[in-house]
Amino acid sequence: MRVLVVNAGSSSLKLSVLDGETVAEQATVERWDGAGDLDPLREFLERASEPDAMGHRVVHGGPRHRASVRVDDGVIGYLDSIADLAPLHNPRAVAAIRALGQLLPQTPAVAAFDTSFHATIPDEAATYALPREWNHTYGLRRYGFHGLSHAYAVRRGAEVVGRDLTELRVVSCHLGAGASLCAVREGRSVDTTMGFTPLAGLVMQTRVGSVDPGLLLWLLGHAHLDATTLGQVLEHQSGLKGLSGTSGDLRDVLAARETGDPDAALALDVYVHRLVREIGAMVVGAGGLDLLVFTGGMGERSPDLRAAAAARLEHLGVALDDRLEKGDSTDSDITASGAAVRTVVVTAREDLEVAREVRRVLG
Repeated sequence: MRVLVVNAGSSSLKLSVLDGETVAEQATVERWDGAGDLDPLREFLERASEPDAMGHRVVHGGPRHRASVRVDDGVIGYLDSIADLAPLHNPRAVAAIRALGQLLPQTPAVAAFDTSFHATIPDEAATYALPREWNHTYGLRRYGFHGLSHAYAVRRGAEVVGRDLTELRVVSCHLGAGASLCAVREGRSVDTTMGFTPLAGLVMQTRVGSVDPGLLLWLLGHAHLDATTLGQVLEHQSGLKGLSGTSGDLRDVLAARETGDPDAALALDVYVHRLVREIGAMVVGAGGLDLLVFTGGMGERSPDLRAAAAARLEHLGVALDDRLEKGDSTDSDITASGAAVRTVVVTAREDLEVAREVRRVLG
């Protein structure tokens, strides 16, 4: 089955045709806002030839969709109704579903949700200590994100070390511009760091991560901020960017630290502190740790970051082999000899996970 995988980001649209695990054709439509010109999509389809099915990555499935689903008018309408749960991504994903539905009206399409992998998180980990009426009325819970990445990373990580995933206690670290951790036990997500929205959890490139809600209430009252302005700062002006005064890209922060910039040094210290603290929490959720997986742009390509984290996780049995930690370590075991915990680096392949879900849903 040839599957067209569609990944609508906040500013671009990535298209790839997978024949099995082979990428037969791919392209990126820049400045995709979900409106207007269909010519770039039409041109791509002419080059790629018609696929057998389509798979759309959708960030948020809301309370209704706890698994991937075949797209129909009801699914599209529901996704429209929950657009405010992921305003940077879901509307663009729905626009891509509509646009490609016009161009390929006879081709079945599947929506694969980043939240679905975390549908197995137990209630005690997913429930906020808010009035139960609020939780029930508004569907408030820990949804979690990066599920497609985590699902692929833990399965591939188990393959790298030659173990059955269902026998492993795993912590998956998706570290990119957005970042989250996932605790996996018996092959199922049992906890994660992101929550109702992708703002929670780790310090990220421009996002704040978890912060005292009382502090936010204080800012609203004392800094004369409205909710919209506060939201923009938490989403786009915080994290590594806000702390360091750089772009927030890890490479820029590391370069600034090398020049002796104290703000950049503190930003990295805060990032690593939060990362290892949350890894510890995920170890509790998983009931121990057999396998630690790094994925995502920063997780894959920053040996310095992996080494800094591992140095503070030695008491859990994590140790890395410096000889294997040179440059990119793609789909490889970087565990030091004798370490109790296996550590691997896995290239993020959300496209393969989406295609896998398409084949599962369509049989």
